[in-house]
Amino acid sequence: MPDLTVKYPHIHLQLTGTDGNALAVVGAVRAVLKGAGVPADEVKDFTDEALSGDYDNVLATAQRWVSVS
Repeated sequence: MPDLTVKYPHIHLQLTGTDGNALAVVGAVRAVLKGAGVPADEVKDFTDEALSGDYDNVLATAQRWVSVS
């Protein structure tokens, strides 16, 4: 069973009603991570993980890193 713990649960991102393409999602998560003061190496780790698969992987990775609605 995969770990469903959110890495940064205090960081919230609303994706509903926004551009849903993969790069827009990655960019939005990167922006909130940076805005919350997450170190650059962690932001890079998120980006590398998110872009390592398909669109479903991007969404799943976003949900593992921040609180998404």
